Amino acid sequence: MALGRGRRLEPVNYWPGFVDALSTMLLIIIFLLSVFMLSQFFLSREVTGKDTALEKLNRQIEELTSLLAMERSQSGVDQNKIMGLTATLNQARKDKDELEAAAASGGEGEAQQGHRADAAISALDAQKAITAKALAQVEVLNQQISALRQQLAAIQEALNISKTSQKQAQEKISDLGQRLNLALAQKVQELARYRSDFFGRLRQILGDRPDIAVVGDRFVFQSSVLFDPGKADLSEAGRKSLDRLASAALDLEREIPPDIPWVLRIDGHTDAQPVAPGGPFKSNWQLSTARAVAVVQYLISKGVDPHYLAAAGFGEFQPLDPGHSEAAYAKNRRIELKLTER
Repeated sequence: MALGRGRRLEPVNYWPGFVDALSTMLLIIIFLLSVFMLSQFFLSREVTGKDTALEKLNRQIEELTSLLAMERSQSGVDQNKIMGLTATLNQARKDKDELEAAAASGGEGEAQQGHRADAAISALDAQKAITAKALAQVEVLNQQISALRQQLAAIQEALNISKTSQKQAQEKISDLGQRLNLALAQKVQELARYRSDFFGRLRQILGDRPDIAVVGDRFVFQSSVLFDPGKADLSEAGRKSLDRLASAALDLEREIPPDIPWVLRIDGHTDAQPVAPGGPFKSNWQLSTARAVAVVQYLISKGVDPHYLAAAGFGEFQPLDPGHSEAAYAKNRRIELKLTER
């Protein structure tokens, strides 16, 4: 079909580019939130384990402190006993000295007092041994408490390091997210520009026809342009239209930089009327998918790289017009082209 010379080009619709940019940014935000939640989950598990160990050590310290207080209390009691026994011992020694200074003919009463003095000395020695044992136990408890406090300090330091690492990780994630958002926004803007150029070029190539239009971010062919009713084989007129489309797609391959992940998606749609019984297709799903695949295969035969093509069938479930008139049915029977991210 000859190009329409002197025709005024319609204004370029920038809204599809903005829609794609917003949807892409939403996906990135969801991805970053997922990463953040995972990092928070693992960090919380680590901190919870350390908190449990810290709580256990605190309980041990409390138990040892209680034991130490009991030992110190018992030590005080023992000290009081030692003081009493010491006083008794001193008195016994005084009595013994007085007895030894008395005449050698001392009677039976003096001998009994000597025995009592010896018993007091033995009791004092035994009490001293008990006190020494208690003091040794107190020293051991003090050493255990000191060791536990050192472990507690080490765990607290590890917790502080963990919190610092968590903060640094969050800062890195935030910085990475900002850079990723910026890079993706730039790619989306570039792809939106190429989409606008591509659709504008298609309009110039295919001409101003009522059965070919731009709807949102899609270029729409009515099925009658490409296929006969109920069939998925391209008509002769449809092949000619797709020849022009293939030429524009090849130009697009050369123009879009390789670092932009793009794909030209071919979507097949039908109306809500059931397919004819006994035909090659059992449902509108099959018919719409077969038509999309037929367009993709024809573009590949004209040299378009299959890595940049995709086919999808939507049956009657994405209508442009929800009505049930013949005009609505004709509008809904269509092939859509969408230049989007891979």
